[in-house]
Formats: sequence, C-alpha cells, structure tokens
Amino acid sequence: MTAIDEPADTPPDADVAATEVGQEETSAVEPTGSGDATRKQVRREQFRVLIKSPAFVTGVLIVGFWVLAAIVPQLFTSLDPKAFSEAGSQTKPGGDAWFGTDQVGRDVFARVIHGARPILIVAPLATVMAIIGGTFLGLIMGYYRGWVDEVLSRVVEAVLSIPVILMAILIIFTFGGSRLVVIFTIAVLFVPAITRTIRSASIAESDLDYVTSAKMRGESGFFIVTREILPNVTSLVVVEFTVRLGYAVFTYATLAFLGQINTDITIPDWGIDVSGNYEQIIRDVWWPSIFPALAIATLVIGVNLITDTIDKAFKS
Repeated sequence: MTAIDEPADTPPDADVAATEVGQEETSAVEPTGSGDATRKQVRREQFRVLIKSPAFVTGVLIVGFWVLAAIVPQLFTSLDPKAFSEAGSQTKPGGDAWFGTDQVGRDVFARVIHGARPILIVAPLATVMAIIGGTFLGLIMGYYRGWVDEVLSRVVEAVLSIPVILMAILIIFTFGGSRLVVIFTIAVLFVPAITRTIRSASIAESDLDYVTSAKMRGESGFFIVTREILPNVTSLVVVEFTVRLGYAVFTYATLAFLGQINTDITIPDWGIDVSGNYEQIIRDVWWPSIFPALAIATLVIGVNLITDTIDKAFKS
C-alpha cells in the first residue's frame, strides 16, 4: 500500500497548537458570575473559621447576653431599677440583692441589666452612621484622587488632630446632649479614621487590573466604586465596624460619666451610675460603681474578641 503523505503546508503540531490556543482563549473569558462565586466561597470559608474559634463564640455570647438584656431585661430581673429595694440602702451584695443596693436603695443588679439599653442603642447606631459616611468618603477619595482627595484629606487630618472627647464635649455643648445629638457626635468623630483606612484600601484596589478593565469598558465611576471596588474592601469595612463599635461604647460611657448626656439620672445607665457612685468607693461602698464598670468592660471585651477573630479570619 502506498502511504498517504500529509499536506506540505500543515505542520505536524498544528492541531496541538490550535487546541492550546483555544484553551487559552476559553480560560481568558471567565463567566460573568465567577468573581461573585469566588467571593461567596471565600466568605463561607471565613465563616467556618469564625464559628470554630472559641474566642469568637465567647465574644458572641457576651455581646448576645447584653443585647438580650437591652431588649428584654425582664428575662433577667423583675425588679424596677428606679424603685427602692426592700433590702435597704447601701446593702452589700447578697441573697436579697445580688449586686447590693446603691445609696438610695435601688437594686444594682436591676440597674445593670436595664442599663444596657442606652449604650446598645447609641453605640451601634453611631457606628453604622460612621461606617456609611467613612466608607463613602474613603472610596471617593481613593478612586478619584486629585483635588477631591487633597481637599478631603486636609479636612480629615484637621479633625483627627483634635482629641475625640474634647471634640465631643464641644459639639454637645453647642447642640445639646440629647440622644440624637450624642449619636451624631460619635458618628462624626469616627468618620475621619474610617475614611483614612478605606481610602488606603481604595487606592490599592484602584491600581489593579480589574479596575483598569472596567474603565476600558467605559463603566461609570459610580459603577466601578460600588460594584468593583466596594465588594473587595467589604472585609475591611466589617473589621472597621467591630473596632469602632468598641470605641463607641467607651466614648458614650465616658460622656455619660462626665455628665454630658441629657437624661434623667434615675434612668439606669452604666456611665451615669459609675459617675454617681464612684466617690463611695473610699467608704468601702464599691458595688454601685464597680458592677456597672464591669458591665462596660465585659461588653467591650466581647466586641474585641469578635473583632480579633474576624480580622484573623479575613487575613487567613
């Protein structure tokens, strides 16, 4: 039999090369939702890491306890935090009053449980407002840069140069110490720090290929910022929220301790109760101020445990 010769103009490896080129072209075009699917998979893995962390679980239990106390304090005590206790005034912790009574005979345990509500209303709301404002400004500054970044950066630096508590007192002295003003004040104080963090991340993301590709496709700046950059800095936003929440708790408690909150002093509030009773410590009446202070500390510790584990999970 006569062998059939291959055409002279077809190289032996042409089919293989064509197959490889086809594979490269196919791999270069990813499905539209592949980026979202990858992010969802990463988030699922991060969530698994979190729920397996003893620190995270402990933090959630602590914060969850205080949130439940703020929402439904009757689950933990049936006593009126404003009413005088039958145990008498300045009674030490014991069977009749677990945390004792204060100098006017109010049950300290009831006041600690009910006192979670004011701080867990103000701190989360202020933190959410600060996160929204700081994230928006940080993304705008990091993406557009130029004169927008220069002007806003100077404003941010000016606000950051003023001590937080001093600025808070000035704002509250000017506009009053209502709950709404306090929420707004804490939010304004935290916006610059959040802005600076998100701005740095936005600048780094803006230099990556996917942003350049979006620009070449003719996408608008709003689309690029919200649909391309924001999803890639979400983990940082979550970490900033948990960090600032702990600071917000301390800030509100400090303002309440300094008497900057316009509220009835008979209403249970951790900061106000510490402020009204701490002088009694030198008379060996420590419980009316120590227990509210411990409540503040445990809430902040719980938030910090959550913050640390979330930060580690996102970095892993």
